[in-house]
Amino acid sequence: MTERSARRSTRQRAAVVDILERTDEFRSAQQIHSALDAEGTRVGLATVYRNLQALAESGQVDQLRSADGELLYRACAGSEHHHHIVCRSCGRTVEVAGGELEAWIERVSREHGFTSMVHTAEFFGLCASCSAPTA
Repeated sequence: MTERSARRSTRQRAAVVDILERTDEFRSAQQIHSALDAEGTRVGLATVYRNLQALAESGQVDQLRSADGELLYRACAGSEHHHHIVCRSCGRTVEVAGGELEAWIERVSREHGFTSMVHTAEFFGLCASCSAPTA
């Protein structure tokens, strides 16, 4: 994909962005495609995937892999490098700064002679609401 095509704004891309901006939850490409279809916006599933990939590469959407291995997307709330804590039950997601994790990765990679490191880190657990005991 060329830099120009990654930046190109299309009706389909605008529709994908609009869906993502209306929720705080991560969604799969299939869920986004279904939401577009339910609203009467005709966009092919392959087009949804292509647009999500371009948006992720440009930093406009966050991308993470679920515990099942499926890629999930949401509109990026921050411009700084960050990670996510995701509730396995309800999908609530909190962005957290890298801080100590970034320093650890830098130290360990340097100790082993690695450079130009990139990484992703997502943490999955139960949020306070989902882990609260039921009465």
